[in-house]
Amino acid sequence: MRTVQDAMDVLNGKWKIAIISALCCFTKRRFSDILTDVVGISNRMLSKELKELEVNQIIKRTLVDTQPITVHYELTEHGKTLQPLIEGLAAWGVVHHKQIVGK
Repeated sequence: MRTVQDAMDVLNGKWKIAIISALCCFTKRRFSDILTDVVGISNRMLSKELKELEVNQIIKRTLVDTQPITVHYELTEHGKTLQPLIEGLAAWGVVHHKQIVGK
């Protein structure tokens, strides 16, 4: 199905779901906060993935006029439509873990 492939093209990669998941829990996050939340991602990879998510209108980047400049990231209204999918994926992960590990 082309629609599934379209979705996979947007969410493709090791980190995008984890980044979206981190943003689902908070209204706004700074780069360093996301870097802490997404264990194992490098600064460079996070920057690349955030740019791709912004191009696909999943997240919004906002510059705040502070000293030094602060940048906030948040899900767009379109990005928020992924929250039920993320919650469903998390619920499936719990069931799958119990299935495999038996706990």
